[in-house]
Formats: sequence, C-alpha cells, structure tokens
Amino acid sequence: MLVIAALGVAVIVAWLIARESPLISPLSGFASVAVMALMALGVSLAKTTAVDLRWDGRTWYLGPAVGEPVSGDLSVAIDLGAWMLLRFSPALPQARPRSTWLPVQRHGLEAQWHALRCAVYSPRPVAVEDPPVAF
Repeated sequence: MLVIAALGVAVIVAWLIARESPLISPLSGFASVAVMALMALGVSLAKTTAVDLRWDGRTWYLGPAVGEPVSGDLSVAIDLGAWMLLRFSPALPQARPRSTWLPVQRHGLEAQWHALRCAVYSPRPVAVEDPPVAF
C-alpha cells in the first residue's frame, strides 16, 4: 500500500514537471491536492497495526491480536483475486461508528485463503425471531 501511494505521488509530480503549460492552473491545483492526499494515505498506512479477523458462522469479529474483539459486519469493497479490500463496520451503535478498512492478500494466507473468500461471500444467516405465543 505504501508503494502504491508513493508511485501515485511520483506519477503526479512527473506529470506536473513534464507539462508544457504553466504550473499554475486549476488542473495543477487538483494534482497538488491529490499528491497531499496520497502522502496522507501513506503516512496513515505506516502506523497500521495487525488485527485478528474472525467469523463464527453468524458474526464477524475484529480486534487486536490480544484483547477483546468487536462484533460487526464485513463487506467486500474491492476483489482482485489474490488481494481484497474489506470494510468492517462495528455492530455497536456509537455516536460515530467508524469503519475499518482491511487490505488482505493471499500471500502468507495460502492455506486459509479459500475459506476466507467463502466466508466473506457466504450469505448471512437470517435472524430468527421467537414464534408468537398462543394463549
């Protein structure tokens, strides 16, 4: 992810340098904002910590490797076969529930990759309500 952010910055800077028109234009302003956004993305990814993702057949759990996990819902944002970007949304209602983006790759997870993909794409169980009580 850091390499992709760095390549994005390099391409935009190279494009700005190679342009024949003046560097001050609305398009170059947009490119400058894109460079800053990519740099911020790179910095935010540098402090990413490992997390534990678990599926019990009914609910997804996300948490630190050691500690109490949080339950929630998992969805696929991007699927490139050997790499996926997953979005975990906590189930607990908070003032501002914060989604967590999880870049996941097959490398290092070869034995569990198929099971993970099956779990991510499997339909969620339907919530069963108690049957009405007859009097």
